[in-house]
Amino acid sequence: MEKLENSGNNNSRRNFIKNTGVISLGLAGLTSGAIYCQSNTSGPKPPAKKRGNLFSGKPSSLQDRIERVLVATIGMQRFNWEQGTVAQALLEMGEYDLVVSFARAAIMRQVEGRFSVISGNMPINDCSSIGEAVLFAGKFTGDPIFLKGANEMLNVIKNTNHKNNEGIIYHTQEPTKFFMSDSFYMLPPFLAAAGEYDEALKQIEGYRKYLYNEKEHLYSHIWDAPNKKFAREDFWGIGNGWTAAGLTRVIKLLPGNRQEDKKRLIVYVKDVVDGCLKYLREDGLFHNVINKPDSFVEVNLSQMISYTIFRGVAAGYFESTYLEKAEKMRKAANEHVDNLGYVQNVCGIPNFDRPYVAPEGQAFYLLMETASKDLVKK
Repeated sequence: MEKLENSGNNNSRRNFIKNTGVISLGLAGLTSGAIYCQSNTSGPKPPAKKRGNLFSGKPSSLQDRIERVLVATIGMQRFNWEQGTVAQALLEMGEYDLVVSFARAAIMRQVEGRFSVISGNMPINDCSSIGEAVLFAGKFTGDPIFLKGANEMLNVIKNTNHKNNEGIIYHTQEPTKFFMSDSFYMLPPFLAAAGEYDEALKQIEGYRKYLYNEKEHLYSHIWDAPNKKFAREDFWGIGNGWTAAGLTRVIKLLPGNRQEDKKRLIVYVKDVVDGCLKYLREDGLFHNVINKPDSFVEVNLSQMISYTIFRGVAAGYFESTYLEKAEKMRKAANEHVDNLGYVQNVCGIPNFDRPYVAPEGQAFYLLMETASKDLVKK
């Protein structure tokens, strides 16, 4: 494989919305399903994107590979948490027109205040995962429909009874009452982006109380609250990846006057990264259950931990000594991207019980490469 070099990203799509006018989804449009366009025909038209022989032969560069992964990702069908994770990747990449499109789609599928509902799949935390992108879309376009949608989602979070007596929201859909490590990524970042800092921190502390293993410095996957026992005590790799990446986002979103809270979360994120790295294989990958060598080897945790390290080094709370392992994991992940842009051998859809492909695996490849590129720019 060629040397992993950070090259410039063609972000001609970034200004697409501003150049051509905001595509607005009005309240009436939400009811009728109609979309209307306020176009600025006098403005410049964006140049056509030339992709060349995108799917023929091996990628000619790292940027070519990233572009292939992006195209493959956009074409994948997605549930609510997958929609939110891909939207976050697009947001951090600076693909702002695509972020707005994803946010709009989440509102089109908003049911009883919950974003991105498909086939009755309405867990509060998973539905919240696109919330930061929706808030960004509202600021970027000035269209009030996004703020309205975000407020409706926040009202669900604030008023739900699907929580324990400490106010910690169950990850799973009513009436099932499970806490899951996935939640670290799905709900607290939206709350922090919305300025609900105390609530974001409360949810994090609640997940940690039930899922954290002090001996291993890792998080179990599922706590069955009514029965007061683990439904899955395993240290699922992706669950710990969700934890690390979610904490990373909240640290970034907390304002400057919350330094003590930032410091506490920095301790948490370094702790889980160290817990994972104890089990890093020589090939730069992890087992699906981190401490069980008989579970299959998968790629996405390496992407998630690399992303976390790159962001932490850039922000100054991870030492640069972590970069050697981050680059080792990044290199391993790149070796699993096929010519069509699919990141193979991540913990795969539909049941996440085998090495295959998954929208979240695609998204974290893009997040990892974006974080690496941003670190080089600093």
